[in-house]
Amino acid sequence: MEIKRKIYSKIIEWKKNCNGTKALLIEGARRIGKSTVAEEIGKKEYKSYILVDFNNATLKTLEAFDNLSNLDIFFQTLSLEYNKRLYPRESLIIFDEIQKFPKARQAIKYLVADGRYDYIETGSLISIRENVENITLPSEERKMKMYPLDFEEFMTYMEEDVLYEYICECFENKQPLEQSMHKKAMHLFKEYMLVGGMPQAVLAFKKNGRDFAAADIEKRDILELYRDDIKKAARRYNSRVSAIFENIPAYLSTHEKKVVLKDIEEGATFDRYDEPLFWLDDSMICNLCYKCNDPNVGFALNKNESAVKCYMGDTGLLISLAFSENEIANQQLYRQIMNERLSLNEGMIYENMISQMIAAKGSKLYFYTRYSEEKHRNDIEIDFLLSNDSKINFRVFPIEVKSSKNYTTTSLGRFKEMFGKKIATQYIIHPKNFVMDGDILKIPPYMFDVAFK
Repeated sequence: MEIKRKIYSKIIEWKKNCNGTKALLIEGARRIGKSTVAEEIGKKEYKSYILVDFNNATLKTLEAFDNLSNLDIFFQTLSLEYNKRLYPRESLIIFDEIQKFPKARQAIKYLVADGRYDYIETGSLISIRENVENITLPSEERKMKMYPLDFEEFMTYMEEDVLYEYICECFENKQPLEQSMHKKAMHLFKEYMLVGGMPQAVLAFKKNGRDFAAADIEKRDILELYRDDIKKAARRYNSRVSAIFENIPAYLSTHEKKVVLKDIEEGATFDRYDEPLFWLDDSMICNLCYKCNDPNVGFALNKNESAVKCYMGDTGLLISLAFSENEIANQQLYRQIMNERLSLNEGMIYENMISQMIAAKGSKLYFYTRYSEEKHRNDIEIDFLLSNDSKINFRVFPIEVKSSKNYTTTSLGRFKEMFGKKIATQYIIHPKNFVMDGDILKIPPYMFDVAFK
């Protein structure tokens, strides 16, 4: 495993704490690196392992799941088919792309109860109706979500650990970075935004001398894979899923960034599009962000499902999707974006990246707006809402994302007037250095993960 992933240590914790009493289900978008990290665990943490890939498993392997009354025969079949010896409590069996063969997921109950081996399942679209029909879902599994590389993982792979440690230290001490280091950190963060966090794209970028075009080729392959998944997996509504997916850059380029169904289909309602939106969210291709009508008492309770933004799960993929009319986005095009010489909605890119960072924390995405009848427009627009999740002392962290160095804090001020008693720290994410401005914390985007660890 060339790229060090944080999820590795979490899987080690599962192995230690569960000790065979629960299987581990790793969920994530396609090409996120689930199989790679599972196999790495098998190689390094077990005496032996078997990886059953349901994309190409033999008929004999599949038939073995038809009769689990004699597990000795089942394990013997796997051992012979994969030419791997299994050792009680020292071997791992990996079920890769388990959504392709739901019967294997149902078998987990009996395999875990047997107790001889550990099990890791990997998959995407785990909750889609077609993949759970007619099977009993096992309670003997622990779920773990996997996301694209975060900024720290990217920095580690780019051999910038020392700079990342300095960023952490500066945030801890509530002080700005030395200016040359700030410029370097912003440059690296822009690289991270444009390349994204899909492992194959990051590998291609570094191995080819920081070549954006090499990364772009990998990203376009992934986008084609997603399009193929939409055609095959979202059979009942693939045209609607496809319409939303292809229009994500257009939605995010607008002022409000919301999904506008009338642009897809005349007279369309959210009742007709709830399943397509769920499909994109469940596949982890996208991150849905809903309006919260009243942040006073918890976000989920006041979710407005007819006001939703649809962000790409990986910002690098968003860039390639936005330039999909080009057969390939070459190095020069990316350099123009890096140097802010191309007419591009930078706000869209920065906002998508912050949504990606929030989602990777395991938090649902919410935003807040208030429409002014007098002004005939929104007079409060808060890009994201986070909370401390406390039921006793609930506090809200309003977050605004600014891509330019010149901006106002009007919305935050009005939001505080309305919800002052519930507000903890207010945040502005901007390209400038760290600034403490009264009760507003203004931080560069490379500090976001540090601020919300």
